[in-house]
Amino acid sequence: MKHTNTIVTIVLAVSIIVLYILHFCNPSSCKTTGKASNSSATSLSGQLPIAYINIDSLLLNYTYSKDLNEILIRKRENAQATLTQKARLLDAEMQEFQRKHENNAFLSEQSFKSQQQALVKKQQDLQVLEENLTQELMKEQQKMNEQLRDSIYKFLLIYNKDKKYQMIISNTMNDNIMVAESVYNITNDVVKILNKEYKKNKKD
Repeated sequence: MKHTNTIVTIVLAVSIIVLYILHFCNPSSCKTTGKASNSSATSLSGQLPIAYINIDSLLLNYTYSKDLNEILIRKRENAQATLTQKARLLDAEMQEFQRKHENNAFLSEQSFKSQQQALVKKQQDLQVLEENLTQELMKEQQKMNEQLRDSIYKFLLIYNKDKKYQMIISNTMNDNIMVAESVYNITNDVVKILNKEYKKNKKD
């Protein structure tokens, strides 16, 4: 009887955060003339009132993101270890069953069928366990992604009160922005403040 060990294989990668576009425009400012808009742009030292964040870089350097990833990796390893152990025990039982069958060691046909059914049940239970652990890890990853997304979004709302950008755009592997001046890249500044706040909150 052949048996294939069922070991969960989950590709873990902290999901890329979706596009963050923040518009800060109240009714009075939206009704201003082109001259007023020009003065707003001028207040940013001649730059357009927009900025972008390199999400890949942010996720690699944001301590909270790295901590969440470490937690997920440990959970994946624990699930893998559990499945591996149970699969090895089941494999040993199946080999022993095969040995007894080949040596006609079963006392009766009923005894043979009973042990055979028990092994099939254990194999099915192991497959169910694998599916459950996989789903749990996927749900946990989704939950962590939402926590990470919310932490960045809430931070940007506060961050932009002083910066007053009309738009903050995400960029992933040059997918959204092919070419841009470095002055519009606020990734390092955002990561620096995020890590500072996270370290402070972690201590508290």
